[in-house]
Amino acid sequence: MERRPLGQTGIDISVLGLGTVKFGRNEGVKYPQTFEIPEDAALRNILSFARELGINALDTAPAYGTSEERLGGLLKGQRADWVIIGKAGEEFENGISSHDFTPAHFEMSLERSLKRLQTDYIDVLLIHSDGNDLDILGRLALIEKLQDFKKRGLVRAIGASTKTPEGGIKTLALMDVVMATYNPEYTVERPVLDYAVSHHKGVILKKALSSGHTQNPGEALNFGLSHPGASGIIVGSINPAHLRANVQAVSRESLLSDSSGV
Repeated sequence: MERRPLGQTGIDISVLGLGTVKFGRNEGVKYPQTFEIPEDAALRNILSFARELGINALDTAPAYGTSEERLGGLLKGQRADWVIIGKAGEEFENGISSHDFTPAHFEMSLERSLKRLQTDYIDVLLIHSDGNDLDILGRLALIEKLQDFKKRGLVRAIGASTKTPEGGIKTLALMDVVMATYNPEYTVERPVLDYAVSHHKGVILKKALSSGHTQNPGEALNFGLSHPGASGIIVGSINPAHLRANVQAVSRESLLSDSSGV
């Protein structure tokens, strides 16, 4: 599978990354169908299959239930094979989300994530925004804390998972990477991708499949990847057939582009 540079971070990610919400949480999610959280054996198979398909990026967060703890056990001996994209700022307990954007919480959250994931560093750490992007990004002490994580070697790149175009652009002005929403039905955040191109920053796309509601996944994935600012797309899946179909869709498009000289 094609890999693209994540801005100037020195990190290359597969154009499709695996989201792991479904590894640890099935409450309060926006997918069109309910699902059971898989057993370890099934998740181990999914991870192995993803790696065989060329996927190297994994997206997780403290708000994804037991996702971090489960990944920590499942990835033993494989840390060098994966780019782990983590988050901090949102917690999910007893079916309710809460947010804390203080430097002290981020210190605690990162330390906990490292322990759960059984690693000594996270490749990309993102602020898990509640939608008040500009307010959060205006907290200088928080940005300094994230920069401190980089200096200490605890993370390789920093940024935010935002919900507004203004927040996405501000993230890229201050940090390395943004996670933004962009799909055929929602192009409001296109200026974020445009800004990334002109400033050589990294963009990871989320909700490219509209949380599973899109009618044409292949078209939606290739729409997102056709923008030069997009490094990769995170797609959550616990279904090997869906994962293979998504990989085949972007691989076919890549082959067509290569053969046509585009």
